[in-house]
Amino acid sequence: MHELIQLYKDVYGDDTLSAVLSPLRICPLGAHVDHQGGIVTGLALDENVEMVFSASDDGYVRIQSADFPDEEYFHIDRVPEMLPGSWGNYARGAVLALSKDQKLTTGFRAVISGRLPIGGLSSSAAVTTAYLLALCHVNQLNVKKEDLVYYSHDVETSYIGLKNGILDQSANLLSRKGHLLTVDCKMGNHQLMDRPNDMPEFEVIVVYSGVSKSLISTDYNNRVDECRVGGWLLQELGTLNQTNLAEVKLRDIPDQIYHTYRDQVPGRFQKRLDHYYSEQERVIEGIKAWSAGDIHRFGQLMFASGQSSIDQYECGCPELVTIYQILKELNGVYGARFSGAGYRGCCIGFINPKYKQQIKHAIETIYPTQHPKFKDQYKVYFCEIGDGARLIEQVEEG
Repeated sequence: MHELIQLYKDVYGDDTLSAVLSPLRICPLGAHVDHQGGIVTGLALDENVEMVFSASDDGYVRIQSADFPDEEYFHIDRVPEMLPGSWGNYARGAVLALSKDQKLTTGFRAVISGRLPIGGLSSSAAVTTAYLLALCHVNQLNVKKEDLVYYSHDVETSYIGLKNGILDQSANLLSRKGHLLTVDCKMGNHQLMDRPNDMPEFEVIVVYSGVSKSLISTDYNNRVDECRVGGWLLQELGTLNQTNLAEVKLRDIPDQIYHTYRDQVPGRFQKRLDHYYSEQERVIEGIKAWSAGDIHRFGQLMFASGQSSIDQYECGCPELVTIYQILKELNGVYGARFSGAGYRGCCIGFINPKYKQQIKHAIETIYPTQHPKFKDQYKVYFCEIGDGARLIEQVEEG
C-alpha cells in the first residue's frame, strides 16, 4: 500500500486518501453454470487489487494503473464508449451502471494495482468493485454489497458485452475468510459455510499459464449460447413452455427432462447439457463434503469438474490442460481445475501445505519444457482464503 500511496502523490499530489482492497477469487466447484442460474461455490483469495483514491469535485474520473500505461480520464456525465482491449472500460462501465438509478455528482482520482497475473482469477470483477466502492464513497451512497453484485454484473453484461452470471461478483464481494461461499444464481441468495475444525489444512495454489487474452475474443459467449440452445431443445422435446432463446436457463429445466431426452439432443449441445447437469451434482456433493470436513472428497470433485470442462464444455487451451494434468498426478494436491472461464490464465488447486515445494518444483520442471513459449511468463503462487472487498475510509502513509 505504501508504494501505491507514493505513486498517487507522484501523479496527483497530496490528498486525504481512502482505499479499497478488492480480492481475486476462485470457483472450486460450479464451473460454467452461473450464467444458467445454477448453484456455485466461490472463495476470495488473500491477494487483492488495491486502489487508493480521493474525491474529485469537478466530476472527473482519473485513474492511473501501476500495471498499464496511460491514464483513464473522463467526466461522469460524458462517459466514452467501450474501447475493445482498454483497461479503462470497467471504470466507464461502473459509472454507467451506478448512474442508472443513483445520482453521481463527484468523480475520483485513483491509482490501482494488483500483484497476481490478470486472467482466470476475475480481476475484472475485482477492479469493477474497486471503482464501484470508490464512487459510492465519494458520492455518499449507501449501497449494500448484495446490490453491488448486480451493478458489477451489469458492467460486464451491458457495457463489456460478456454473457456471464453473478459468480465472480458474488465471490469478490460476499466472501469471508475461512468460509466457502455458495451462491444460488437464480434466486440471488448466498450462504457462508465455515471450514470445519477437523478439516485438514490446505492452501490454494494458483498456476498462471502465461496465456492472457480477453474473454470477448474467445468462445466464451458461444458456449453460453450453446447451453441456451441445448435448453431450448429440451423444452421442445419435453413439451415444456417455450421461452425466448435469449431467456433460456438450464436451471429452469428439471433434471428428469434432461435424463429423458438427453440422447435426442445433437452434438455439442448435448455435451453442454452433460456438463451443466453433472456439475450441479458435483456442487451439491461438494457442499456435503465441505460440511463433513472431507477435503479429499471435495478435491476429487474438483478434478472431475476440471475434466468435464475439458471433455464436455470443451474449453481450455493446451497450456491450461498441461497444468491441470500435472497437478492431477502430484502427491499433495487434493483437487484442481481451470480457474475462471478456462480459456486463458490460471489453474487453481487445493494442496497439502507439506507438499508445497515438491509441487512447485514439479511444475517448474515439466511446464516450461512442454510450453517453452511461456517459460518466462508462467508463475506459481500460493494463497490463503481471504475476505471479500472492503473499503478503508482513510489510509495513513505509515
